[in-house]
Amino acid sequence: MNIVIIGNSAAMVGAVEAIRKYDKASNITVISDEKYHVYSRPLISYYLAGTVTEEKMAYRDKDFYQKNNVKTILGVKAVSIDENKKNVMLENGDSVSYDKLLIATGGKPFVPPISGLEKKNIQTFIKLDEAKSLKSNIRPNSKVVIVGGGLIGFKAAEGLHELGADVTIVELADRILSTILDNESASIVTKRLTNDGIKIKLNTTVDEIIGDDYVKEVHLKNGETLAADHLIFAIGVTPNTDVTKGTSIKVNRGILVDKHMKTNLDDVYAAGDVAEGYDMLIDSNRVVPIWPSAYMQGEIAGLNMVGVESTTKGTFPMNSIGYKDTYIITAGIINPPDSSYDVITKADYDKNSYKKIVLKGNNILGFILINDVDRAGIYTGLIRDRIDVSPFKDHLMKDDFGYVYFPKDLRKSKMLDLEVH
Repeated sequence: MNIVIIGNSAAMVGAVEAIRKYDKASNITVISDEKYHVYSRPLISYYLAGTVTEEKMAYRDKDFYQKNNVKTILGVKAVSIDENKKNVMLENGDSVSYDKLLIATGGKPFVPPISGLEKKNIQTFIKLDEAKSLKSNIRPNSKVVIVGGGLIGFKAAEGLHELGADVTIVELADRILSTILDNESASIVTKRLTNDGIKIKLNTTVDEIIGDDYVKEVHLKNGETLAADHLIFAIGVTPNTDVTKGTSIKVNRGILVDKHMKTNLDDVYAAGDVAEGYDMLIDSNRVVPIWPSAYMQGEIAGLNMVGVESTTKGTFPMNSIGYKDTYIITAGIINPPDSSYDVITKADYDKNSYKKIVLKGNNILGFILINDVDRAGIYTGLIRDRIDVSPFKDHLMKDDFGYVYFPKDLRKSKMLDLEVH
């Protein structure tokens, strides 16, 4: 059997490792427009800052492809799929035939249509080559404007600040990291950034790029003009579904998949940031672009492609990021949509710490932890396992909260889980 995987990141690794547990014989071909051995994308800001080398970014050992008998076609883009002939067409004119296909093309950066985009020194920040470009061009006091104060913009700002750049974040929302923080937690993180000299412009965005060949200034919707030697678009990513154009593969925001990670075509699967999979908290499909989820979805797809039935229990948003000595872990629903949710908070602004737990009924549905992150694993497990927290709800915010507060039967089952794993 010929198994083809388009994409060379976490979902690919999950699929390959799952396939090879049960199937040593099938041919596996991995196609990627990037030329690199599989690497950890979340580390590109650390590479930019110089705290991680390119070698240390490897997500698996250098012999990963050889050990798993994987043929790679790297540095060549897959441009289309012929679902009738079961071929993947490449930009160089070649084609690769498949019996089973996994689309794991990830996301692509969103860049709004703004006057002046053709100028030089404008880029996005989701790939290693983009980090390399910045690393070679940024000088101390280079003026860098980052459009977008979400996860990508936040990490870009950290890396650029380490290089000595003069960084300004421009964010359309009323706070940075608006999808994973509330106003209180965002204010703590904002203070930490601004203490380092990173400037933040909220409630506005860039509407014009000014310069000749190179960007020199950007004009904001609020009327301000900022000097800029480099402009980075970090507004976010959208599922990279380009390869499905002209096929009957169903796409909403991402490629629609069932709990087997299968598309509407029998032999075609999707996983990772390109897939619109099951979110257990909202009980419906949506794109959840996080690294651990991509691996797990790839694993489920890989098993099903070789006939080992497996279904996903679903995922939910989780993020663990930081800026120097400020640590942030969030999960699930953190800004409740209506009054049917309960919210518990605890803050110590002198220590720049903040905890928020969101509940509905007797279940935790989300949390925010800033600089007080020791219980993150327990809270995440309570969300994932849909545990009734009513017997120990009053203890959730205690500094020593842990299994000791669980009812005896629950505590015993959790301890058994720990022993098994």
